[in-house]
Order: sequence, then structure tokens, then C-alpha cells
Amino acid sequence: MNDDTIAAIATPPGEGGIAVVRVSGPDALRIADQVFQHPVSTPSSSPPNRFLVGYVVDNQEVIDQVLLLVMRAPHSYTCEDVVEFQGHGGGQCAQRILRCVCAAGARLAEPGEFTQRAFLNGRLDLVQAEAVLDLIHARSERAAAAAIEQLEGNLSKQFNAVYDRLIAVASDLEATLDFPEDELPDTVIPSLIHRLQVAHAHMDKLMATWDEGHLLRDGALIVISGKPNVGKSTLLNGLLGRDRAIVSSIPGTTRDTIEENGVINGIPVRWVDTAGLRETECEIERIGIQRAQNQMDKADLHLYMIDASQPIDQQVINRVSTLPLGKTLIIVNKMDRALKHLNIESKHPVERIIATESVYIERVKESINTIVLNRTGLHEKSHAAISERHRQSLDAAQREVEGAIDMLSTGCEDTCVLASSRVRVALEAIGEVLGRQYHSELLDQIFARFCIGK
Repeated sequence: MNDDTIAAIATPPGEGGIAVVRVSGPDALRIADQVFQHPVSTPSSSPPNRFLVGYVVDNQEVIDQVLLLVMRAPHSYTCEDVVEFQGHGGGQCAQRILRCVCAAGARLAEPGEFTQRAFLNGRLDLVQAEAVLDLIHARSERAAAAAIEQLEGNLSKQFNAVYDRLIAVASDLEATLDFPEDELPDTVIPSLIHRLQVAHAHMDKLMATWDEGHLLRDGALIVISGKPNVGKSTLLNGLLGRDRAIVSSIPGTTRDTIEENGVINGIPVRWVDTAGLRETECEIERIGIQRAQNQMDKADLHLYMIDASQPIDQQVINRVSTLPLGKTLIIVNKMDRALKHLNIESKHPVERIIATESVYIERVKESINTIVLNRTGLHEKSHAAISERHRQSLDAAQREVEGAIDMLSTGCEDTCVLASSRVRVALEAIGEVLGRQYHSELLDQIFARFCIGK
């Protein structure tokens, strides 16, 4: 694949100041010489990292006036010869340049193929390559900061440290096979067990960042639920700062989930307003209530609303008792019309509000922020955090390391062979995270999520 020269538009579609067409591969300079006109110089004779002002031409027809930038291998993003045509933005100019480049011998790049070449050519490991996608998709400053740290290699260093520990243990385990029976020093196996425990503890620290990584990449799913007419839609509108959901005194107005995106203190948030929870004969409303329950089951944080102007019945008490600790905030609404002697006993934090007043909305946001920060450690400086793919590989590696420790703990020298095998499997799992070992399906799965041109 690296024998091809690829090209793509690297800027988003639509009107703009400039549009960039990127070309990478062994024929990039030859193609640039063929389609680019400059009164003095040619791209292939130009020094690297210097702009040329000229024209892209096709059969003597001027396509666009452009700035052309030459980056020579290996000092480019892909470690190949790269040429960028920076022309006028808009719907047509970049497309015409791209057609001209492809007619000269390039082919259209696949999604993520530029970054995939950067990985295959050793400029990035697989963790850093994924950070490029995280940076592009970042929905908050915190998410962008974490992606930059991962791109700089801080997460890779931690995975490499685990990998190096495991490979050293695997080598020493295999070396024990050279000892005659019953002549292995007594200190060897305890030392190997300790080193595996240290590696396991290091993996534990990495696993602990998953919650943070999940929130920064995917956003916190915050579900608002409660009985009909408790003020769920009013609260959603207040949190969003605009009228998104219909507010009515008629029970059952919201019959389906309403979803919107937002950000609280640098944390991406997906708000979900749900149908009121009650028994109903309406088939459509029942479907909406089931969807509400499905969202509640997946929620990172649950805002359960109670109407302070109505008596608290057994259904509300039962619902509150089943909500998960650490992931629930009870919202008691309509405090301006609260019943006398209203008593709310809950193991969860409680906010008493009037959902139509902004001062109370800000208090709800502060409580949400506190709960999320306490769960994830996001009150600290943003740092690189593992993804779901990393978590699955770490989990597999930890199971193998635990198995190896159990085998060695028997004290039988014969278990060293089996323990060595399990450590090798753990190494493969960590190696897949970094891209030290990979298969084409894994790369396809990762880079297919990229945009074309990156």
C-alpha cells in the first residue's frame, strides 16, 4: 500500500478562506511538478518546508492560484514525501485540484490513511495515532488537553513500561528452564512473583483512568427521570439555556427521550430528558417509558426529580431506593409550592430547587460537577486516559498475569513453563495496544473512524 501515492482534501467541506489538498507518497514530487507552475522553481527542486506561490494547471488551463508546501521524507507527517496545495476555499476549487492530482497518478486516500502511514512508517505508535482521532473529535478543552498529552506519548510511555517489565520477566522465566532440576535458587521465583505484582499494579493504575477517558471521549450520559409533571423538561431547558423540550401541565407530554449535547466545566455532557414514569394504557407512552428505563440503566449520572408540591408516594420511595450510589442526584422541584413537613430521606445527595429560576439551575450544575469530579478525579489536571480498546487489552493482560502469579505461587519449578506462556500472552495484549503486534483487521477498525484527509 505504501508504494501508492495518495491524495485527499484535508480541510472540511464548505466555504472558507483556504482549502488544502494533501498528497503523500513516492510520486508526490513528480505529480506536483506536473500540475504546478512556478516562474522560477519546481516542487522537486525546491528546498523542503518552503512555500511556493503558483498555479495548478490542467492541460494549460489554470485551475487555481495556490501556495504549495513541500515536505520531504522522512521529515513529514507520514515520513514520506508530502506536498500540500493550499488553494481558495469553497466547493469547487479543492475538488478540481484533487481531480487534477489524481489524473497525474495519485489515488484517493482511504479514511485515516495518512495517519495509518505515519504509524506504519514508525512516526507514531498506535496509541498516539488514536490520540489524533481523539483530538479531532474533542468536544471540550479538557478532552483536547488529554488528547494532546496522549499524542505527545505520555500514555505510550506507561504502556511501554508495562511491556518492558513483562518482557524482562518472560525472559527470566525462560532462563529458569536452563537450570537442572532442584538447583534453581530459592530467591528466583519469589522475585519473579514480586515483579509480576508490580506490573499488575501498574496496569491497575492505567485501568483507573478508564472512567475519565470514557467521559472525555464519549461525554457523560446524564438522564433526567421522574414521575409525570415533576419538571423534567423545565430542568432540561434550564440546563441547556434554551427552550428545547415542550413544557406543559398535561401529564405525558414527553413521550420519547429528548437528547442534547453540552459541556459542564470542560466535561462533555449528553443530556437526556425522559418520559414520565407511571402506569399507562397508552401504547406510545409505554414505549417511551421503556426507552426511559433503558437510558437510566446506561446513565453515568441519574437526576431523579420529585415534585415537592405533591405527597411522596411508595412508588417514588421504591424508585429512589434502587438508584445507584455515587451516580444519583435527587432533585426536589417546586420548592416554592412545597407541602409543609415535606421529608426527603435519601442516601443520595439532594438539591431543592425551583427549576424556572436560574440560580437553582446553577446549583444543580455545581452538584453535577462535584459528583462527576469525585468519581473520576477530573478535578486534577487533564491527563492521557485509556480508551475502551485499551481497557479490554489491559483486562486480558491482567488475567494472564494473575494466572502466572498463581502458578508460580505453588512453589513448583515445573510451573515456570506454563507461567512463561501466560506472560507471553499478556505481552501480546499490551503489544496490540501499542501496535507492536497488530493485524489488518485491527488497523481497519481503528483508522476507518478517521476522516478522509487525516
